[in-house]
Amino acid sequence: MELRRAPGRGPDVDAVTVSGTTRLYAVLGDPVAQVRAPALLNPLFARLGRDAVLVPVEVRPAQLPEVLRGLMAVRNLDGLLVTVPHKNACRELADSVTEAAALSGSVNAMRRVPGGGWQGANFDGEGFVRGLRAAGHEPRGATVCLAGAGGAGSAIAVALLQAGAHVSVWDADASRAAALRDRLAPHFPGRIVASAGHVDADLAVNATPMGLLPDDPLPFDPTALRAGTLVSDIIMKPRNTALLRTAGEAGLAIHYGEPMLAQQITLYREFFGLG
Repeated sequence: MELRRAPGRGPDVDAVTVSGTTRLYAVLGDPVAQVRAPALLNPLFARLGRDAVLVPVEVRPAQLPEVLRGLMAVRNLDGLLVTVPHKNACRELADSVTEAAALSGSVNAMRRVPGGGWQGANFDGEGFVRGLRAAGHEPRGATVCLAGAGGAGSAIAVALLQAGAHVSVWDADASRAAALRDRLAPHFPGRIVASAGHVDADLAVNATPMGLLPDDPLPFDPTALRAGTLVSDIIMKPRNTALLRTAGEAGLAIHYGEPMLAQQITLYREFFGLG
């Protein structure tokens, strides 16, 4: 694959050339209109001189097992990225998983293993923590209120706990937050609780899909947060979500979603053996 200038377009627009030797990667989700991974990974392939392309693939949850089996039969497909709502289901469908994926109960990347099958990993959490630190926000010792105990939220909870934070997690499905607490508490005693709703913290994180659509309600009310709280939303498109706009208007510091993905590039390179 090569990136070349599209005829008649501006200097910042690239076109992807795909040939019969191009290796394939896919990002699975439902929907996929919001995914940012192709815009980051395809230029990376070009910089590395890799004849490869990442494309979004929209898959309904009911068809996910069938699609994964079918993709395993695609001989020039080397790996998958996974986004909402498939992260937990892909954990169950993977043939093996890394330690972080096992703790979180979810995966956001899958690669072929020798002899067939998928190995799942989850880099959401480590990418989120790296993004915080790159922006000057150290999670060690911080209190964190985390909205969402799904695939991404679980991975972020694991990484924050590994980084030395104290986490209060809540979810619209209270049983899911309790299950995450019960799974992680033995590994991080005294540092994770499940709550019925948002609580005061140094860092408030939205790890739910609320904010993807214009009519979505806010996952929590940032105007009720104490002064000095950092508000983060992992949603990448739109970049400036309603939650972050409201938090900024209330005078709170904000942290965007894209750094979580941008910081995962090195992790993807290692996982997929891209050099």
